[in-house]
Amino acid sequence: MAPIPDFPSKARAADAARILIVGGGAGGLQLATRLGSTLGRRGLAQIVLVDRLPTHFWKPLLHEAASGHRDPASHTIEYAAQAKRHGFEFVQGELRAVDRARRIATIGAVVDQDGTQIVPQREMDYHDLVLAVGSVTNFFNVPGAARHALPLEHVGHAEDFRKKFLAACAKVNHLADAPAALPTALPAIQPPTQPARPVCINVIGAGATGVELAAALRHAVGQLAAYRFRALDPERDVRIRLIEGAPRVLPVLDPRISGRTQAQLERLHVEVLTGTRVARVEEEAIVTSSGERLPADMTIWAAGVAGPAMLRSIDGLALSASNQVIVTDTLQTPDDPHMFAFGDCAACPSGTSSAYLPPRAQVAHQQAVYLSQAFAQRLAGKPVAGFVFRDAGTVVSLGQSGALYQADLRVSARAVIVDGPAAAGLYRLLYRKHLSGVHGIGRTLLQTLGQLLHSYGRPSIKLH
Repeated sequence: MAPIPDFPSKARAADAARILIVGGGAGGLQLATRLGSTLGRRGLAQIVLVDRLPTHFWKPLLHEAASGHRDPASHTIEYAAQAKRHGFEFVQGELRAVDRARRIATIGAVVDQDGTQIVPQREMDYHDLVLAVGSVTNFFNVPGAARHALPLEHVGHAEDFRKKFLAACAKVNHLADAPAALPTALPAIQPPTQPARPVCINVIGAGATGVELAAALRHAVGQLAAYRFRALDPERDVRIRLIEGAPRVLPVLDPRISGRTQAQLERLHVEVLTGTRVARVEEEAIVTSSGERLPADMTIWAAGVAGPAMLRSIDGLALSASNQVIVTDTLQTPDDPHMFAFGDCAACPSGTSSAYLPPRAQVAHQQAVYLSQAFAQRLAGKPVAGFVFRDAGTVVSLGQSGALYQADLRVSARAVIVDGPAAAGLYRLLYRKHLSGVHGIGRTLLQTLGQLLHSYGRPSIKLH
């Protein structure tokens, strides 16, 4: 176990040590909230959260924002407001550099949409630096992928995709409706004998994100046809492909859940192509390793993640093949006890094998809880044990078609699989659990009630 340095004594509360948390995702925001509510409010440490954006949106819900089923404006958390309520400080900006010897982090300038500087670049000293910068899309060096395929990393990406998706549906609806709109006084003009080519949406990667997005998009097309685009035939006019290089969808889960998921996707008229590797992404097509060209109006990449490129700029930082920060079981870097990393950006030993823990929200949540307790134990002079992940199972949402849940409950040799309303309920509870971790139970209940009331009388999908 790596040594964990002591905090300055309580007598130095006026000059409290600074814990600098970089990244306000599911783990970073929860850690800042927990430490602010305990160490920060008591003056035992100065807790500072740094993020390049002013608001937080729970990343597992990005597929719902991209399909229009969830309005991000109603589900974002203002970092500044959260900081005021929970005893920490928020600083907006992007981590640019780290001087590990001097323990100084450089935070980039904040600029507006026109590129005008609002806040200049700053330097902040720290006693401990916690990296919770999440992950970025891993295009695996596939030619054209970074240029022509859309990632799904934050709300901005989700909104960009949603607008393009909405525009494509509007266009094909217009083409389908055009013959009916022709004046009856022009009998020589006949409707086309061949229907317009359908909108082709390709989702690359059939992990949880890709599966959930494909299902959500299929439901979204049906709702758009019912609410707004009456000439749109969801099955004829919009073609959704889910492309996976592995032999089955959800390849890291039990084969039984893969089979059920694929069957449900096919019932939703999602074209599932497994064992299909993408060799090249073009503006209007995807080329597979077999040479087949698949038409593409929109392509979204959900095939893998990696640590952000800025991690490579930190001198001496050990990184994995996926550009994640290699940490010990105490979530510290092996050669610097003042630097921590957790969540998607960290390569944390699993404890049961030579592999690292997967980039999942529940891993980040458990690590945030662990670190909040570890910092308090350090301050009290108590020993700190290593982090142990306890898998609570995996829930995959299929939108209105329900959800599937898999867990290893160690009651049999096989994983337990639950589907239907029970699994759908578990999926909804995951978000509420995240909210309770950052807001508390009372505020979460009030917020949930407000969102339910707000949803009455409104369409179930964004129409503009």
